[in-house]
Amino acid sequence: MSNASCGYCHPENEYVLWRDDQCRVLFVEQTDFTGWCRVVWNEHLAELSDLDPQQRNRIMQVVAEVEKNIRQLLSPKKMNVASLGTGLPHLHWHIIPRNEDDSHFPEPVWCQPLRQGVVRPLPENFVDEMKARLNAAL
Repeated sequence: MSNASCGYCHPENEYVLWRDDQCRVLFVEQTDFTGWCRVVWNEHLAELSDLDPQQRNRIMQVVAEVEKNIRQLLSPKKMNVASLGTGLPHLHWHIIPRNEDDSHFPEPVWCQPLRQGVVRPLPENFVDEMKARLNAAL
């Protein structure tokens, strides 16, 4: 995939919670997994090993900070943190809160659903609180 056709290089309709020159945190709306976020490396690179050690440390710091704050705000049963990149080979992580009553638990969200899941409402202050916490921490 070239940079010209990459959805992360040429984003549309992203909801950015935080960003710097190296990466950004996106809130993923319209999902059955309330609170799903993505951390996207801004430069078009496919693999974690394409980053130098300082860049790897930075991206993992951001991933951990997003995961920690989702846990504090939503109290999920478990967090899934995944970097697949097979469909879109641009370095990014999915940070997904999981609950025992979601449609796929305990399987990954990309598998077939196991049941009709409970979709939890997003707390009214989630987006603003995530923005504030990420700005303070990063």
